Amino acid sequence: MRRPSPGESTPGGSPDASIWTVPGMPALAFLSFMGFSGYAALLPVAPLWAVHGGADSAGAGLVNFVLLATTVATQFLVPALVRRIGWGATLTLSLVLLGLPALLHVLSDGLGVVLLLSGVRGVGFGILTVAASAAAVLLVDPARRGAAVGAYSLALATPNVLLMPVGGWIAEAWAFWPVFVLSALPLVGLPASWALARHLPVRATHDSRHPEPDGAPAGLATYLVILPPSLVLMAITLAGGALITFAPQMVAVPWLSAAGLFAFGLVSTVVRWRVGGLADRWGSGRLAWPFVLLAVLGLLAVSRLVDQQVVADRLLAWLAACGLVGAAYGALQSLTMIRAFEAAGPRRVGAASAVWNAGFDTGTATGSVLVGALAVGWGFGAGMAITAGLVLLTLPLALPARR
Repeated sequence: MRRPSPGESTPGGSPDASIWTVPGMPALAFLSFMGFSGYAALLPVAPLWAVHGGADSAGAGLVNFVLLATTVATQFLVPALVRRIGWGATLTLSLVLLGLPALLHVLSDGLGVVLLLSGVRGVGFGILTVAASAAAVLLVDPARRGAAVGAYSLALATPNVLLMPVGGWIAEAWAFWPVFVLSALPLVGLPASWALARHLPVRATHDSRHPEPDGAPAGLATYLVILPPSLVLMAITLAGGALITFAPQMVAVPWLSAAGLFAFGLVSTVVRWRVGGLADRWGSGRLAWPFVLLAVLGLLAVSRLVDQQVVADRLLAWLAACGLVGAAYGALQSLTMIRAFEAAGPRRVGAASAVWNAGFDTGTATGSVLVGALAVGWGFGAGMAITAGLVLLTLPLALPARR
């Protein structure tokens, strides 16, 4: 028996209905919130745990590198995994691999063990990111794609605002084990895996309502049309990754870093959520390029501020600069995701999700390495100015496609 097509005759199918009434959307939001909570809580703490066990700074740096490397390596395999074992099993596997190793950190703080657990968690995170973003699009009609991406983005970004800033503080001021427990929250989301799977195509990552193209796997042509939004995404996540990584070194007192990153995260989350619905009405192409320019403006402001360490009397300027970068960071994540799905078409949802997520993680990882290397020779001001230039180079790719 055929399952109902995603988005077919659903209460959320009407443009006037809340996106949260779409069958499967609450389950997706719950699953995503729990999954990304596990990721966000442990991201700044796993390297600290390795240092606690005697690792040097290079060893600590390897922890999240391994996490992101295995994430990217896994992401391109997810469409095939869904076709082989189905949505419920795929989502369940992602949450187990992300949540269970978090608890196992209590067994050892040795670098080898931490790297092994990070690698396993990276596989789970890679599966989750691709599967969940593809599911968001498959639950709705194309006319509501932006709203679905916005709702999904809200669910995954909220843990970054709530948990990422406090994980390190809990570990250093209290103990590591509460963070490990928080990082096991993906296991709480397991029932939602099967609730969501009931509303998705059987063992497919494409919209079964669009059978007109052939069923051949995604090829070079598919990846080429997804490339422009992916490059825009890589540039803005490179910038965001650099700011997140080096904000503590850009300021004179620790609370300025926390305040700036909170402004960055909060603005990013709200804008990433709200811009999806605007894209449904106005088009993602018309909205993307202004946010590229906003990113450049914000990064140049950060560059000017951090020529010397930011001090307390420059708090408002620091918050404003971080907020500008955060707005562009959030908006361009949603808009490039929407454009990637539009470019790939309804039969290539899985491929578009894999490429987009790989671009996100590659940009984030590259940002910390590139700006760190530039800062050694020229300082953070020059590093962020060069980053602004790299973002500006993607402006032509963010312009609306000519008809």
